[in-house]
Amino acid sequence: MAGEHNPNRARLANRRSLNIYTDGACSNNQSGAGLGGWGAVLEYGRSRKEIWGAEPATTNNRMEMTALIGAFESLTRDDLRICVFSDSSYLTECFRKKWYVKWRRNGWLTAKKEPVENRDLWEKLLSFLDRHDISFYRVKGHLSLDSGEATLRKSFAKFREWNGASFGYDDFLHATEMNIRADELANCGIDSLRK
Repeated sequence: MAGEHNPNRARLANRRSLNIYTDGACSNNQSGAGLGGWGAVLEYGRSRKEIWGAEPATTNNRMEMTALIGAFESLTRDDLRICVFSDSSYLTECFRKKWYVKWRRNGWLTAKKEPVENRDLWEKLLSFLDRHDISFYRVKGHLSLDSGEATLRKSFAKFREWNGASFGYDDFLHATEMNIRADELANCGIDSLRK
């Protein structure tokens, strides 16, 4: 079966770091009035914790950020080595390229001298940078493990392009599987608002 792997070989699940997989979802996203949900999977070795939530009148970007805030707020201690995996380039690139340094220096204005969107959430997220050793990694969203071997291998190449060659194929499959689960949790949030 395409995408089948041996979870015992996935190095991600065996690392001595806390792995956090997050996703956000929003119906009617562009209106700013969409129903939003977020989900996160926290994984340390073989231990796993899943959390999710919902928010009315929001956007997808806010839900992506809220998923990570929810994961960070669920932690009971500081000084952790954390690897964050997200399909949100908005979220991962901000931290990897340190956009927030310029935003802070410019009084929370963009290069176009406009207010930074979602400043309230960025500031919450930034408060965790000094408390933990955090690395950010990007995964491809909405990728099925049943996509076929050729599609998965192509996506694996992109995953390594984004994140470096230290990740193996089983790591990629595991991160994709956890991202799928985070997406399912985010959709649980949206469904809870529709009831």
